Amino acid sequence: MAAIPRVLIIAGSDSGGGAGIQADLKTISALGAFGMTAITALTAQNTTGVYGVVEMSPEFVVHQIEVCLSDIGCDVVKTGMLSSAALIEVVATNIREHRLGPLVVDPVMIAKSGAPLLKPDAIDALKTKLLPFATIITPNLHEAGALTGREIQTLVQMKEAARAIHGMGPRNVVVKGGHLAGVATDVLFDGSEVTEFHAERVETKNTHGTGCIFASAIAACLAQGLSAPRSVATAKEFVTAAIRGGLAIGKGYGPANPMAWLSDVILSQAIDV
Repeated sequence: MAAIPRVLIIAGSDSGGGAGIQADLKTISALGAFGMTAITALTAQNTTGVYGVVEMSPEFVVHQIEVCLSDIGCDVVKTGMLSSAALIEVVATNIREHRLGPLVVDPVMIAKSGAPLLKPDAIDALKTKLLPFATIITPNLHEAGALTGREIQTLVQMKEAARAIHGMGPRNVVVKGGHLAGVATDVLFDGSEVTEFHAERVETKNTHGTGCIFASAIAACLAQGLSAPRSVATAKEFVTAAIRGGLAIGKGYGPANPMAWLSDVILSQAIDV
């Protein structure tokens, strides 16, 4: 058993610091785990949009993964931006060959600003190559719709989509309802039952990186030995705190703040004393 839980993040870099690898590392550290990275793409990005993407070669992504594994090892893998079919295929092959897991898949398809982050031909590769190995997948409504070919606008449709995606191979599916009006509700389907997770909706535009934060929080909790439902519940609390503590910086969508969780914990401890 490692001295600290280890999470290997395979995802893209956000030069603006609000999403991607940067948000992943902040989240995982705040939850007491150690994060390593295999960067799949560099983005020139800020709060207003994505202005450039340089994709890493599949060979170099694999090299990053294998160097981390050969020395440090890992307890959980979390994937984010995998922009091409070639990248998805080599990552899936590496996960299979090294028997890595648990695996949290955040099927990143589009940035908060609307910029596409997944090539159209990569969706089939995601469904057939990676999802069968996933312990948990965390699509938002847009991503769940792209995976299922369905329009999702209600809680009932979210549950139907979760069941449909579960049929593609992942053991647990969390469809996030952050884009629906009213209470922020996510649904988890584990193959037998649906569980709803609710949180008060925070009215703010400073939500950049929430998808990355949520999935990375799940990964950190799984690495700590929590069950899938408990990991999702904790991640829901974590990302809600990050949204509540969102940072009004930049001219566009400010970032959610993973460090707000630590502030809440410190304040709670001070009150208890």
